[in-house]
Amino acid sequence: MSLIGTHVAVAGGLVKTGLGEADEVGAEIIQLFAGNPRSWAPRAADPAADEAFRAACAERALPVVVHAPHLINLGAPSELVLSRSLAALELTLQRAADLGAIAVVVHAGSSVTPGRRKTALAALPKLIRPLLDQAPSVRLLIEPTAGAGESMASTIAGTVEYLQAVNDERVGLCLDTCHLHAAGEDLADPHLLDDLVSTVALVHVNDSRDPRGSHRDRHESLGAGTIGLPTLAAFLANPVLAEVPMLVETPTHQRDVALLKSVRRPSGTGAPDVLSIRTAS
Repeated sequence: MSLIGTHVAVAGGLVKTGLGEADEVGAEIIQLFAGNPRSWAPRAADPAADEAFRAACAERALPVVVHAPHLINLGAPSELVLSRSLAALELTLQRAADLGAIAVVVHAGSSVTPGRRKTALAALPKLIRPLLDQAPSVRLLIEPTAGAGESMASTIAGTVEYLQAVNDERVGLCLDTCHLHAAGEDLADPHLLDDLVSTVALVHVNDSRDPRGSHRDRHESLGAGTIGLPTLAAFLANPVLAEVPMLVETPTHQRDVALLKSVRRPSGTGAPDVLSIRTAS
């Protein structure tokens, strides 16, 4: 069965705050920021705290995913932004290894200037591969965005092109239901993920405040947004996601983790019961 968990805050301490929240929520997998998501400045490392966190996660058999800073843009035309992005991603991969994390999630980025996308895609391998060579224990997961501006990957077709450009088995996908919805995709389409078999390693399960195709990334509690529980249930029933871990990034994460757990079914037993989802909510 898919592991179900949440993004946790760690500002008050990796163990005290982060794992305290994970325990309270009943998370089976967690995601965290290893530093300020909106700053280039790295957070000072604390080897003793890292070791305590690794030990506590091992005791709980709790997998950890690190989300890279939002500022990172591997498609940036600015040499300064690109160099800062690479340095930040390198540090994030190292911090993930220090914390015993299994993966780093990074947004697919934007080519910024119209007409640059193909050039930016072609440059990805030489940017990404050296970083992965330095962090062999951590997988890199690309998260397609909501499609605003000159997005490098937002739709399924664009995401396939992105993965083909990277061409590295160490790189997988983290799909976000809010992002896909905002990019205009129909989450209820049973064939939506046919071209992504074996590449999806994580799913962010979030409802959306805005309508399909809005290109706005604003998360909402499950069932309280414009995606809705029936469509989310249809998406999660896709066999491509049968054993893929799921994380919520919603304002009601404890309730939403419990909701997903309440309708979880073993692989191959069919779709989540929409009636059960409504009852659980």
